Amino acid sequence: MQQFIITIARQYGSGGRTVGHMLAERLNIPYYGREIITMASEDSGINQELFSDERLKPGFFRYLMRRYQDRTPATPENTRFIESDNLYSYQAKIIRQLAEQGPCILIGRCADYILRERPDVIRVMIHAPTEFCVQQAAKLNSLPDAELRRKIAQTDDYRSKFYEYYTGQDWLNAQNYDLALNSAVLGFEGTADAIEAYLAVRKKTNI
Repeated sequence: MQQFIITIARQYGSGGRTVGHMLAERLNIPYYGREIITMASEDSGINQELFSDERLKPGFFRYLMRRYQDRTPATPENTRFIESDNLYSYQAKIIRQLAEQGPCILIGRCADYILRERPDVIRVMIHAPTEFCVQQAAKLNSLPDAELRRKIAQTDDYRSKFYEYYTGQDWLNAQNYDLALNSAVLGFEGTADAIEAYLAVRKKTNI
């Protein structure tokens, strides 16, 4: 039976990581989120703190001028070794290597786009209304309501610009994904159930 790699893009507070962990446990496959940064750091020898978490560095205006990024990672003697593009290239390299190893859950970092040529990838976007995201974020952050809303909007803006720069696509465009699921309607367990149900259909149709 064909096995699949599941990529999950997610709005902040929508529970994408929670759903990803649920699926990894149910399917007994590895989960990779920030672990990708750790692996990229180990592979490149670049300090992990220099890798951004799905955000463009301040002043990174070139995202308005360039759309696609598939360069081979630069080596230490190259002047662009620690530039954002090169750090992204190392993350993309790790994502491709993990996909080659077998079924897994990959969270964010344009994994859906990086693996776009593979037929064994299921691309998921998990989203939710702002009020739901605020409620979920409040469980992890002891911040005033206004600050939580600002953090959610800012994080989603970072992720949107990061995705647009490296893919040339709109992060929230449902056409980029196989599934776009509202976790506020389904709940986290229900969202995981929906992905599993879709996975079962894909395995049967082998598409």
